[in-house]
Amino acid sequence: MRIIILCLFISLLTACSANHPNQNITGKSFPSITGQTLEKNSMNMPEDFKEDFTLLLIGYKQNSQFDIDRWLIGLDMTKTKVAAYELPTIQGLFPRMFSTMIDNGMRAGIPKPLWKGVVTVYEDGDKVQAFTGNESPNNARVVLLDKNGVILYFYDDGFSVTALNDVRSFLGNN
Repeated sequence: MRIIILCLFISLLTACSANHPNQNITGKSFPSITGQTLEKNSMNMPEDFKEDFTLLLIGYKQNSQFDIDRWLIGLDMTKTKVAAYELPTIQGLFPRMFSTMIDNGMRAGIPKPLWKGVVTVYEDGDKVQAFTGNESPNNARVVLLDKNGVILYFYDDGFSVTALNDVRSFLGNN
């Protein structure tokens, strides 16, 4: 009986997701989306970003956190000055039904001072995934925006030192 329930649960989870081919989004405007920080503050993105540059570290699966952590460590170790946001971006109705449980799980694993920089995207999850593509969903998507929400740099291969240096060159941090 447990196996039947588990199979039903897994089929419900996967039935709500769509596959989108990866896209080259450099030079395009980031779509208008909404999300909520782990502090429970609503955000309209990219409209709420006021800095000259904003770096989005987008994850579609829990395994993306490995790449995102390496990006955050790399930015810190190189003293790169940029507003950076983690965007766990989950598509489908089923995850939205469990968003409170998912967010509480993230709060339990992320230090409270970092909660304002973690913005969960549920309602617009499919919109973001369709925009960037979600092939190789374990890879983090890295999006560098200018103050107008235009994408200056896009990388969808997880983490690399070369990609970090590319971002730094856009920021004038050589």
